[in-house]
Amino acid sequence: MSNKCIIFSVCALLLTTSFSGFAEKTFLVGADLTNPPFQFRNKDGNPDGFEIELTNALCKSENVKCIYVVNNFDAQIPALIARKVDFILPLGLTPKRQKAIDFTDYVFHLPTRLVAKKDSNIMPQVKSLKDKIIAVQQGSIQEAYAEKYWRPAGINIKNYQDPEAIYEDLVANRVDAALCPSVAVSYGFLKTHAGENFELKGPEVTDADLFSKGSAFGVRKGDYETKTLLNMGLDNIMRNTTFSNIQKKYFGDQDLKVK
Repeated sequence: MSNKCIIFSVCALLLTTSFSGFAEKTFLVGADLTNPPFQFRNKDGNPDGFEIELTNALCKSENVKCIYVVNNFDAQIPALIARKVDFILPLGLTPKRQKAIDFTDYVFHLPTRLVAKKDSNIMPQVKSLKDKIIAVQQGSIQEAYAEKYWRPAGINIKNYQDPEAIYEDLVANRVDAALCPSVAVSYGFLKTHAGENFELKGPEVTDADLFSKGSAFGVRKGDYETKTLLNMGLDNIMRNTTFSNIQKKYFGDQDLKVK
């Protein structure tokens, strides 16, 4: 091989290496898009909502591309473990989930509340729930609570794949109440025309063994690179005005940050 050819080959290799070094990293993000205003499809069919905007801002701050992979909520963790996605949108850090996957730093906190018709005397207590049908989302911490405390007491628990189906059955009187994240049900249902006859009932429902202090992005066990990158991006949007601006857009002055 001539010296000229050798020089050309080396230069081509250097150019290829240089350009590949600048290639944008892509992450596949698990989402279910059935929980407005946190995540949903907009009128154009694209992912949208509070969590989507936060994730987009986080990815932008770290110069990575994020593509959403849509699946049912209760399929998010299995999809992550099976490497079908690189991380999943925020969910509560429950002890059970922490055995299966890792989490980033906290993103926000959502209290759990019972929602029912305004003229109903129903409360989140076993005695009040006798002979009632209570809706919960599959795979949620609300489902875990209802299955631990309410079903064994003889209360009818009905499981749903997504919140929108729960709201439809509340309006249609197919269930008497639903146990939900309060902020999600307030802005995704109670503030809509369909939910105008419903309200939150009783105090926040809590359980130290089941509920978490807050929600965070889910990552695979041992994936420290992704966890570190997400935490850096989260810290960036928390320190500047990005997080607070997106929060205000969807929830006004309500503060969702974990204290």
